[in-house]
Amino acid sequence: MRKLLLGLDLGSSSVKASLLDVDSGKSIASKAFPEEEMPIASPETGWAEQDPEMWWKYVKETTAFVLKKAGVKKGELKGIGIAYQMHGLVCVDQDQNVLRPSIIWCDSRAVSIGEKAMAGLGESYCLPHLLNSPGNFTASKLRWVIENQPEVASKIYKIMLPGDYIAMKLSGEILTSETGLSEGIFWDFKSNGLSKKLLKQMEIPEQWIPKAVSSFSIQGKVSKKAAKETGLEEGVPISYRAGDQPNNAFSLQVLKPGELATTAGTSGTVYGVCDQPLYDPKSRVNTFVHVNHSEKSPSYGVLLCVNGTGILNSWLKKLMGGARITYDEMNRIGSSALIGSEGLVFIPFGNGVERIIQNRPVGAHLLGLDLLKHDKSHVVRAAQEGIVSALTYGFRIMKDMGMNLQTVKAGHANMFLSPLFRKTFVHMNRVSLELYDTDGAQGAARGAGIGAGVFASEAEAFQGLGLLETLEPNVNFFEPYEEAYQQWETRLNEWLSN
Repeated sequence: MRKLLLGLDLGSSSVKASLLDVDSGKSIASKAFPEEEMPIASPETGWAEQDPEMWWKYVKETTAFVLKKAGVKKGELKGIGIAYQMHGLVCVDQDQNVLRPSIIWCDSRAVSIGEKAMAGLGESYCLPHLLNSPGNFTASKLRWVIENQPEVASKIYKIMLPGDYIAMKLSGEILTSETGLSEGIFWDFKSNGLSKKLLKQMEIPEQWIPKAVSSFSIQGKVSKKAAKETGLEEGVPISYRAGDQPNNAFSLQVLKPGELATTAGTSGTVYGVCDQPLYDPKSRVNTFVHVNHSEKSPSYGVLLCVNGTGILNSWLKKLMGGARITYDEMNRIGSSALIGSEGLVFIPFGNGVERIIQNRPVGAHLLGLDLLKHDKSHVVRAAQEGIVSALTYGFRIMKDMGMNLQTVKAGHANMFLSPLFRKTFVHMNRVSLELYDTDGAQGAARGAGIGAGVFASEAEAFQGLGLLETLEPNVNFFEPYEEAYQQWETRLNEWLSN
């Protein structure tokens, strides 16, 4: 009989499921639904919401698809892992009914609330204890609900992150994780527990916060109801959960200090692991509990996030013809322009406020357009260079914090499928880039195997993780890419000073 593990990755664009064969360490079936991107509602400027029931619908569809495709038999599935879009807020009543749409990661409405909490708590508390400003994270979003929707707040039984909600739908149990509490800015790194001082400052009832469990642990089992809805076998353990960026790092076996992972999906990230509680005094990059953290062996993840990454590329694709043009064709078009796009600069901050520029609502801008010189090749190249420049801007903040940034790992997916994007990333940041055949759903499946005790060691969990390619920077390209970055940063600073 086979031993199989199921990984679920709840993104803001789709839900992906992957079945991992324990013996080979390879994915034997995977599927993402829907075929088009999940809708994000924006009732007001800067807002971003999704219906948690929509997530559950696609979890059921993806799960049923891979189970059927792989012909999974009773007793073969040994564990389920869940990865999810970070920082979202889900509120439920005592009967586990959702009280309002989820306020998701790129929603900007709670910026002023986080700033007010930072002032009230003081930097002397927030930075050493929270390693971040409360900012626009889950705690601030919850405070917004309390202040603006008291009829909703009066019915709250528990609040959850998106992955906690999926685990609840599978098991009927409401739990969270230490990594989840830290990403919501509920975690006190000094006391290694819930920040009661923050809860008091924001007037958040402590009983609303679920019990926290380790990322790698048995966190409930598939209920009879969920088994009927999904096709899963009743009693299969849910044995791993983590936010998408800690999970992406885990999926690439980024677990030790000095190791880094990067993604370039809807948003773009760089995530570095350290064993010291480092923080940026301006909270432009953020520090959270990593999946393998413990009080005896601390492990932290420093996250650089740029919201306007793949979403800019997909917006540009729609503008250039939608289904009539492929991303490969766009990449070829962009590659025909010179490095620096002949002075054309794209500021990519058009998907909510950006933390690396201190939550300022800059928006997206195409600057320096010359109608007699620039064509679509310059626009495509400027977009990709603009995205990498934004990541480089944050990359340099991480270096200033003392992080060692030399080799970065990524899954061969999303914008890293673009040779133009990869070359720009490697040379603008002067790093080696390792590309692996993996994704967040596979990482969640491997995590489930560790949590359920299916794998005897970390090394065993990562057998089958295939290195596809290593890209090394060429010193001959350092100068032109640095000039392109400096051109971009100059334009950004001019815009910020206006």
